[in-house]
Amino acid sequence: MSLAILKSRALAGMEAPEVNVEVHLANGLPAFAIVGLPDTEVKEARHRVQAAIISCGFQMPHQRITVNLAPADLPKESGRFDLPIALGILAASGQIPTTPLDDYEFAGELSLTGELRAIPGTLAMAFAMRRNSISGSKRRAFILPLANAAEAALVEGSSIYPAASLVQVCGHFACTDGSAALPRHLAAQAQAVDPYPDLSDVKGQVEAKRGLEIAAAGRHNLLLVGPPGAGKSMLALRLGGLLPPMTDDEALESAAVQSLAGCFDAARWMRRPFRAPHHTASGPALVGGGSTPKPGEISLAHGGVLFLDELAEFDRRVLDVLRQPMETGTVTVARAAHHADFPARFQLVAAMNPCPCGYNGHISGKCKCADDTISRYQGRISGPLLDRMDLLIHVNPLTTEELEAAPTADATPMVAQRVAQAFNRQLERQGKCNQLLGPRELERLCKLDAPSLARLRDVMKHFQWSARAYHRVQRVARTIADLDDAKDITLKHLNEAVQYRRALSFTP
Repeated sequence: MSLAILKSRALAGMEAPEVNVEVHLANGLPAFAIVGLPDTEVKEARHRVQAAIISCGFQMPHQRITVNLAPADLPKESGRFDLPIALGILAASGQIPTTPLDDYEFAGELSLTGELRAIPGTLAMAFAMRRNSISGSKRRAFILPLANAAEAALVEGSSIYPAASLVQVCGHFACTDGSAALPRHLAAQAQAVDPYPDLSDVKGQVEAKRGLEIAAAGRHNLLLVGPPGAGKSMLALRLGGLLPPMTDDEALESAAVQSLAGCFDAARWMRRPFRAPHHTASGPALVGGGSTPKPGEISLAHGGVLFLDELAEFDRRVLDVLRQPMETGTVTVARAAHHADFPARFQLVAAMNPCPCGYNGHISGKCKCADDTISRYQGRISGPLLDRMDLLIHVNPLTTEELEAAPTADATPMVAQRVAQAFNRQLERQGKCNQLLGPRELERLCKLDAPSLARLRDVMKHFQWSARAYHRVQRVARTIADLDDAKDITLKHLNEAVQYRRALSFTP
């Protein structure tokens, strides 16, 4: 047979549309053409495929070879099509049987020796295969590189057959007695990972630890302000251990984003991501980009924490790209030829000094920064971004007595238990965390009694808060009430929420 058709998948953001790899052999001068909107990596497949076929002991047909990647209007990128192209050539030339090929989908990059190398996005591809089978399409198995088997097998109900080389894949189809059949890969049991840093390691900072607990319980954004060495980064690194456990769907979606970026680690399965980009990061590095859009740091932090240390050292225009994703939970990366949607439901934790030298308001009196210098430094953080922060906590320097004292704070597991209980109350009441409550839900679930309402009106008028700030204080008060296992918000809960906002003033 001079024609073979195999199934594979491309990547378009979080989607993995199906691609027909059509291989046709015709008489004429030997040639090898790949059509169907391939990029440079796909066009170069003809060299890798030809070398791999010969290295594995097969014959490269001396004919005119045309490979069509359909649909033709869908951009194709990366070396994931090497394996289906090579198999298509071998099937069209009669070197392997064609009958069972329609029961599988294929993806993998070939080395010149025929070995299969890992590719990004296999988890998204396995997801798409499961969705297709649920919608009534034919259910197929997935043959892919051995290095990608662990992540693809996380998709429940998937049939994953990993292979180390082109020879193994061909043996799977050529052997009639099953002796060379590829073994099906099953999802491995979750392995123990290193524990999160313990909150009890941070001495003192009672107010900061309380704010961290509130932020974890309601998934609120948090800004830590204080001098160098006060413990801001230590506190931020311990937030991940306080967050509620991930659900299976959350873990799969987070892992799929990391798979697209090629940084998925099966050992960190069900562990909330913690991303801490350097302050020299660009806007595309945060939101995603590239000629073929890839997820950025905010998407890689989906379901977890995005920590921005030295916040005021970031370029202001870079920080402002966070504003829309913080509200919507998604980001659209648009380019001339491509556009892609990525999830970006992250919890922002930021840390900064109060002034360029870091000691403004310090009891030592070290700060010699002029008022206009401090104002310019703090002005690097735009008002709209500050307005989206739920809690601002001043992290004050520790005294010698506090440093020498034995740890007195609750350990991470104890605080995490309280956070989980408060989070479960939110799920039972509204099905989501308090951070995601909309205006109508706030009116229904965050009703204030007369004293609390009067207090909120006075504070709103005094600090000239925006409507967004008004609602964010209500959400934080609702979380504090949940931590107290209180049905209604009281004046005590509201006062604590107002205290943490403090009109987002940097002066302690």
